[in-house]
Amino acid sequence: MDAPPILGTLESALYAGDLAAAEAFYAGTLGLAVVVRQPGRHVFFRVGASILLVFDPSATERPAAPGARLPVPPHGARGPGHYCLSVAAEALDAWRAHLEAAGVAIEADFRWPGGARSIYVRDPAGNSVEFAEPALWG
Repeated sequence: MDAPPILGTLESALYAGDLAAAEAFYAGTLGLAVVVRQPGRHVFFRVGASILLVFDPSATERPAAPGARLPVPPHGARGPGHYCLSVAAEALDAWRAHLEAAGVAIEADFRWPGGARSIYVRDPAGNSVEFAEPALWG
């Protein structure tokens, strides 16, 4: 039996122990709109048509309370994750300049074998954040 169709990615998650620092980076430095925040648990950001979820793993690793209104299963990760933002090729130089002006270190800036360019930085939690041309995946 064939799998039913998937429309795309609706949300992706990263984990950070310091949600205020994550919000300062994603909303302050990157300009993403905060959709919702729950202090000590999460902050969510709008990224085009999808959502970036940033959770404090110490809060989300615990199971939901019995009878919780939203019985989300426990989840969490330790160590750096990865998130890639789609950026127009002609905007990558401006993004590099913006990040450097904000004091964000550029970890890598290169072209892939197919010709698409990527810039890599780290968020305050150590997650790898990539800015890449949509052509990276064809």
